[in-house]
Amino acid sequence: MAQMKINGQSVAFEPGQSVLQAAQANGIKIPTLCYLAEATPTGVCRMCVVEVVGADRLLPSCDTPAGEGMEVITDSPRVTEARKAILEMLLASGEHNCLLCEANGECKLQALAYEYGLEAPATLPAKAEFPLDDDYPVITRDFSKCILCGRCVQACNEVQVNLAIPAPWGPRQDQEPDKGWFPLVDYENCTHCGQCVQACPVGALTEKKAKGKGRSWETKKVRTTCPYCGVGCQLWLHVKDNQIIKVTAVEDAQPNRGRLCVKGRFGYDFIHSPERLTTPLIKENGEFREASWDEALDLVAERFMEIKKEHGPDSIAGVSCARSTNEDSYNMQKLFRAVIGTNNIDHCART
Repeated sequence: MAQMKINGQSVAFEPGQSVLQAAQANGIKIPTLCYLAEATPTGVCRMCVVEVVGADRLLPSCDTPAGEGMEVITDSPRVTEARKAILEMLLASGEHNCLLCEANGECKLQALAYEYGLEAPATLPAKAEFPLDDDYPVITRDFSKCILCGRCVQACNEVQVNLAIPAPWGPRQDQEPDKGWFPLVDYENCTHCGQCVQACPVGALTEKKAKGKGRSWETKKVRTTCPYCGVGCQLWLHVKDNQIIKVTAVEDAQPNRGRLCVKGRFGYDFIHSPERLTTPLIKENGEFREASWDEALDLVAERFMEIKKEHGPDSIAGVSCARSTNEDSYNMQKLFRAVIGTNNIDHCART
């Protein structure tokens, strides 16, 4: 295995890895802002700069290939000063008021500013200089907090491949004054999946439904499987006072690896709907009455047996739900073929 040195320590790396990936694989922390693991590194923010022996300038570790015999220093005074300067420019570039920001506690810029001991800039640009996109139902895009890292662009175009956020291009001074150089959305292509929100490292992109519902330190994260289809996407439910206030994808879990569709991310209101059935109902004399699960299942089994006895097993058919897991669908077909005795079994995705 190829070897290099990071902070004087010999470490192994795989051919094709960047310096950042080699460091992360060996438990060495390098701060990042724009880096998105599943997208092409851009080196836009420069927070991950490191010293490479023999190089005449600091290099972005996310976009610098690891090399045999390379010597890298990740935390020298020169590197620290460069990162501080970058953070100071980012803090001064927008309206980063943590007290009022929905991302307070989950903001990478806030965490890095605290880690490097920075203070708030003396003056902030006027809010009117920044566009605000708040016309659509699930996402607020407040570009006064945007640090132009490009993660939302990559999440949309390279991870979800929706191509709904064109990358800003050309000289900033040539852009329209009211739009500037910001990653504005082309809503003709947007599926409102919210992948851009999950990728945003600051409070520029936030979910409307979660606004004011709870801070990150007030919520409990519960891992579960999305119920909307059989793919089995892994979710984090952000729960406060037994209420789900937000859903995010589990970044390193199969099969979705941090991705979600619009239903999986935003369609959780039904869980707390007062119209949701919470107990079985049996209809008698034209009226529904509540029943236990045992009573309801016994009634269904009894009715199936009566129909089978009178009309034969092929008089009964079953359709498995697309929300079911593979295991539930297997049990469904087993019930119909082995217990009821019919091949009249299908799946709603085919019907």
